[in-house]
Amino acid sequence: MKNLILCTFLIALLGCSANRNKLPNSNKKWTSLFNGKDIKDWNVKIHHHGYQENYGNTFRVEDGMIKVRYDQYGDFNDQFGHLYYKIPFSYYHLVVEYRFVGKLQKGAPDYTLLNSGVMFHSQDPKTMPKEQDWPISIEMQFLGGLGDGKPRPTGNMCSPGTNVVYKGKIADSHCLNSTSKTYDGDQWVRAELIVLGDSLITHIINGHTVLQYSKPQIGGGVANNYDPKIKIDGKLLKEGFIALQSEGQPIDFRKVELKDLSHLKKK
Repeated sequence: MKNLILCTFLIALLGCSANRNKLPNSNKKWTSLFNGKDIKDWNVKIHHHGYQENYGNTFRVEDGMIKVRYDQYGDFNDQFGHLYYKIPFSYYHLVVEYRFVGKLQKGAPDYTLLNSGVMFHSQDPKTMPKEQDWPISIEMQFLGGLGDGKPRPTGNMCSPGTNVVYKGKIADSHCLNSTSKTYDGDQWVRAELIVLGDSLITHIINGHTVLQYSKPQIGGGVANNYDPKIKIDGKLLKEGFIALQSEGQPIDFRKVELKDLSHLKKK
């Protein structure tokens, strides 16, 4: 019955996701997680560096945007980074608007070209050792087109240290491709997540639903050098932190907004 209620809600919600003024419960306020001025409400963790060390001023605010830059780096040296909002969330609707800019940093892996994302249901960055590369989390992956005419969808799912249920079973692969269009160049893209705790998760790109899966849980590989006490395989992820990613590709974020959906939790 609970799943039926959630699915019914999602059908109604997704049917009008392109225009947030028509969303159900429109009296619920949108909160800007990024204030357009600074990142005082955010915390940094970069691979090879300690918590709150914003190496090379990787995450900065300029022109009313969060900019991810590497001009103070030498070789990228696997310095994968994440900028975490200060508190965790469980049931919510998230909106992120992003655009890719510039060139891939020297030494960054080839797969990170026009590649970034937003992590969610993430572990607390305070629990990450200095040499942990990726947070145990779910990722809504952002990809840009390579200008070669080949499809390269955005709004995909990747799962560092986690698993999800897709089409009735645990997904076999680390990433699941969405059904989105390919977005070339430096155009702005609107990405939305509807996260219902450890139940249904929906990805939306420019108003179109492009991927759905459920039951996010700890498991799988990819994340390395974590504290083993944190990685409890099979544990469902009901909540976690939201983080913007840096992995070698410059990117801008101009909007990060969230609507609380906690009233949908079963009481």
